Amino acid sequence: MPTIEADRLQEIAAQLLIGAGASEEEAAIVSRHSIGANLAGHDSHGIILIPTYIDRIKRGHISPGAPFEVVRETANSTVIDGHWGFGYVVSERAMEMTIEKARHGSVAAATVFRQSHVGRVADYPLMAANAGMIGLMTADSGRSAKSVAPFGGKEARLGTNPICIAMPSDLEGPMFIDMATSAVAGGKLSVARARGAKIPEGWILDKEGNPTTDPAAGGVALPLGGPEGHKGYGLSVMVEILSGLLTGLGFGHDPSGRHNDGCFLAVFNVEAFRPLQDFKREVTEFAEYLKSSQPAAGFERVYYPGEPEHLRAQRLRKEGISIEDATWERLAELAREYGLAEQLGF
Repeated sequence: MPTIEADRLQEIAAQLLIGAGASEEEAAIVSRHSIGANLAGHDSHGIILIPTYIDRIKRGHISPGAPFEVVRETANSTVIDGHWGFGYVVSERAMEMTIEKARHGSVAAATVFRQSHVGRVADYPLMAANAGMIGLMTADSGRSAKSVAPFGGKEARLGTNPICIAMPSDLEGPMFIDMATSAVAGGKLSVARARGAKIPEGWILDKEGNPTTDPAAGGVALPLGGPEGHKGYGLSVMVEILSGLLTGLGFGHDPSGRHNDGCFLAVFNVEAFRPLQDFKREVTEFAEYLKSSQPAAGFERVYYPGEPEHLRAQRLRKEGISIEDATWERLAELAREYGLAEQLGF
């Protein structure tokens, strides 16, 4: 697997997207989010998806330059139709609007529908945290193909349904939780298949409903929680209601549909509740309190939520990002297709 500097990967992603019809602004936003996912260790949402996005552009499932339409609005809420634009572009703008409304109205929320894949959900609540606010976001793929079984079932009924909450603090890296409500994110299975790797038992069932460590077994993912999977299942249901039903996308699976990330965003202005600097200081002290715990057997240290991603990003910016051979070759093929191979160093 080649190891590539993050800045070069970002340039490759941007130029390929421009070759496929994206504007320079759209390409810059999508590539920044995508390589940011690689840096955070979420390779499933990184450069590996650029060929998928380009294929969706070719099939008309992503519309570069799509209008951003506010279809309903109050002082504290917004309903946004992305008209099949890049999810990164639509959701980033939606979060900017929601932050601005919370700045004036203390609390604000938005729903977004008809947009393509939004990538790593953490990116958007982190925008709120950087603005001194608490950010929350949930996402669901509407009536796109489902991959997760309900607790006690063996047929797909749910998406991986991620949720993220981010907090402002004085920590070197941000404090946040970003997780799928399934035992494994779908993209991680794709990465495992691309790398020919086995997966832990408890992530998926095969086509017969039996546990398997083969990511290509073709079954369904399980809810988060293992034997206590009813907890992840319940959380997933709530995420789907916020992101699928509240947005109007519905539930279930429409085989004729295209990928449609419905999102619910909420921002809470800390200053409406207490002085921001006091809150940030106490979140920092709380993180230090958690980290002061003696490590249990098998652990070297305790991390606060979000710290591993921060440390990994720092390391990978220095060392470079490893790309599986299949993904690198697909990028090279696209570079040749758009006459960019020499420019991009393939």
